This record gives sequence, structure tokens and C-alpha cells, in this order.
Amino acid sequence: MKTTLQDTMRRRAGLDPIPDSSKKTKENETMASISTAEVPTENGNRYLQQLCKHWAHKLAVDMTEGQGRIIFPKDGRSGTWAEDATVTLTAHSNHLECRIEASADAQRDALQDVISSHLDRFAFREAPLSFDWQTV
Repeated sequence: MKTTLQDTMRRRAGLDPIPDSSKKTKENETMASISTAEVPTENGNRYLQQLCKHWAHKLAVDMTEGQGRIIFPKDGRSGTWAEDATVTLTAHSNHLECRIEASADAQRDALQDVISSHLDRFAFREAPLSFDWQTV
């Protein structure tokens, strides 16, 4: 497993590293509700960086060139859920790929709204962006 600077900083602060979303959850099961969207834009990398920096002030964020991962805690503004949710953003040349892994459909739906509204806010010159969320 790759150790990131953020993992090192979290460990020094006495916090657990950001969990790897490709691994199984505590119950040894994958997340119950997953959705993806390919948002057409040529500015995906810019928006990915803006979103990750925006959420890094309050949430666990791991960002590399072209990809970001945000952990939304199970006890957050959108409600109380069984597990944390993970949002993965991947920039491509002509779209931004958004993937939500949540513990419940309602958590996934709430995060779809959060992601859409925040992206539209940062992409105000292109807004409203097209989101065609697909359940996996």
C-alpha cells in the first residue's frame, strides 16, 4: 500500500490513515450502493483540485495528479449512516469521472446532490454541468 504525505500527517496527529476504497469494509463486504457519472468538461483536473482543496479543510482527502478521493464520515451533515462514504474523482481529457461508494442508497443520493452542487459552483462558467448518475 502506498503511503501518502496525508497518511503520514494523519498518523503523526494520532489519526488512522485514509482507508483504501478498493479494500473491503470492516464487515468484509464491499459498499452497498455505488454510482458513477461522467461529467463532460475539459477542465476536470482543475475542478478536481478545487473540490479536494475545498473539502480538505474538514474531511479526509487524498489527492494526486488527476485523481482525488474524499471520505465523507458516517456521521456527517447528510445524516447518520452505517459506514463512511468514499467519493473518487478522476480527471480525463474530456470529462470528470465521479464515483460514489456509500453504505446506503439514501447516503449515495445525498452525496450525488452534494457533488453536483459543488461542481456546478466551481464550474460556474460552464454550469449547469450534465450529470447522468448510473447505479453500479
